[in-house]
Amino acid sequence: MVLLAPSIGALRKLIAICESYASSHGLLYNGKKSEIMIFKAGNKYPTIIPPVQLNGIALARVTRFKYLGHVVTDDLKDDADMERERRALCVRANMLARRFAKCSNAVKITLFKTYCSSFYTGSLWVRYTQKSYNAIRVQYNNAFRMLIGLPKFCSASNMFAESRTDGFAAILRKKAASLLSRTRDSPNSILKMIADHVCCPVINEIILNVKSNLVFKY
Repeated sequence: MVLLAPSIGALRKLIAICESYASSHGLLYNGKKSEIMIFKAGNKYPTIIPPVQLNGIALARVTRFKYLGHVVTDDLKDDADMERERRALCVRANMLARRFAKCSNAVKITLFKTYCSSFYTGSLWVRYTQKSYNAIRVQYNNAFRMLIGLPKFCSASNMFAESRTDGFAAILRKKAASLLSRTRDSPNSILKMIADHVCCPVINEIILNVKSNLVFKY
């Protein structure tokens, strides 16, 4: 579970509630496996952080941790999670190329779509550097080339169009749009408010992605 609070005092109150609930239900939180992260607010970052304890154990302070498979950092940037997904993509692509080298291209394309196009939590990527974006995009393109046996410098847009497979940018657009749609349809009023806000980062990411990858067909 995750507790979010605007201050150390508020966080301590939340932890006290959890400790009280656990005590009355015969449970016990593991303080050694629990951690605390202080998020940065632009250039503002507190230099002195009062200790926070759980069951008498001081919580270790970290700058990043993995929650439900997604890497969260104290600067709220997605570069670390994109690198995690890039490495996972490399492993999956090499496995497919090794085990299914003798299969037809139709089978390889189906396997590629299944195992290399998921990009778990990719719909949450809204703050990242161009370097991180290019790294995973190139990895995705090269993985497809390697699996199908295409030349290293062949056109990525042409090979995806001919194989009827989504390119990297198209996948991110669809994932972000799907997340936005499900959030807006949610009965949770807080989620709906965030999704409909003009400053929603997912909306801005979709707009930027479309503008930077606009293709004219005639």
